[in-house]
Amino acid sequence: MSEITYPEVSDFQMPDIEKFELENGMKFYLIEDHELPTVSASARVGTGEVWEPADHAGLASVTGTVMRTGGTQSMSSDEVNQLLENLGATVETSIGETSGSAYMNTLADNVDQVLPVFADVLMNPAFAEDKIEQAKSQQKTSISRRNDNPRQIASREFDKLVYGADSPYARVEQYYTIDEITREDLTRFHGQYVHPNNTLLSVWGDFDTADMKRKLREAFGGWEREANFEKPEPPTVEGERGYSVNFVQKDDVTQSTVFIGHPGEIKRNNPDYFPVIVMNQVLSGGFSGRLFQNVRKDQGLAYSVFGEYGAGYDREGRFFTGVLTKSASTVEGTRAVIEEIE
Repeated sequence: MSEITYPEVSDFQMPDIEKFELENGMKFYLIEDHELPTVSASARVGTGEVWEPADHAGLASVTGTVMRTGGTQSMSSDEVNQLLENLGATVETSIGETSGSAYMNTLADNVDQVLPVFADVLMNPAFAEDKIEQAKSQQKTSISRRNDNPRQIASREFDKLVYGADSPYARVEQYYTIDEITREDLTRFHGQYVHPNNTLLSVWGDFDTADMKRKLREAFGGWEREANFEKPEPPTVEGERGYSVNFVQKDDVTQSTVFIGHPGEIKRNNPDYFPVIVMNQVLSGGFSGRLFQNVRKDQGLAYSVFGEYGAGYDREGRFFTGVLTKSASTVEGTRAVIEEIE
């Protein structure tokens, strides 16, 4: 090891970040960069699927979709689409597991036209009924296809074993939970979480910082803060998971997908997080990983072999390795993975 040489790490200069906060509690981070004549913005909202009602699973995703597709209180969906298309600009929204997001990209010359639309979509979605039905239909299509991919099935069922079948981190939407979703649910969910004092906005690109701060104050300064808002706490992962072997039968394939793992023990802000990531890279990092070299290359027991440590800031996540192999090699491939871990 002492004879191994490494190239010198080049100096990395962090760009200057201008931070400020409006009176309504909305926080901003600005990076002025004139390399390209564009401006981008990304908002993060403290919301997510884990806080939606269990009997309305899918509500967060539908809300995030229709915030953009359903128009605003001042512009129809078609008007928003036409304006953005004419300017070659992008505005998108979504809500994932533990955060909501809104994204904007435009030529710098068009910021004055696009930024107000971006703000309007975030603050004042109209949630048009026809777009809600369209989003619900798309969700049902996803449900109908989610058993097509064996790895997706294994991952979904593995989450239930790690977190518990009823955990917000493991539950999935069903046809009946999508059917339960109404426009009132979307407006309530949006109103519960999308507030200036629960939103961070990063803006970067070709602008003058002082001028952009003025534009942002104009766009978001009138957004009223929620006085009684309390930031949602992440759900807790309940209980211990003992050793078990579990099967999901799928008769229309000639291969096995195996997940092996357990609940994680550290969050992303733990000082051991990066050493664990390095460890996992050595174990399962692509073609150079030990699992690939041993299980697939040397023994020929896998179509694919993989691993991950999925720690988050909100929970410990999960550690797992997995192998895709011929049905006849299931036991042998699984044993080879376990031996490499040990």
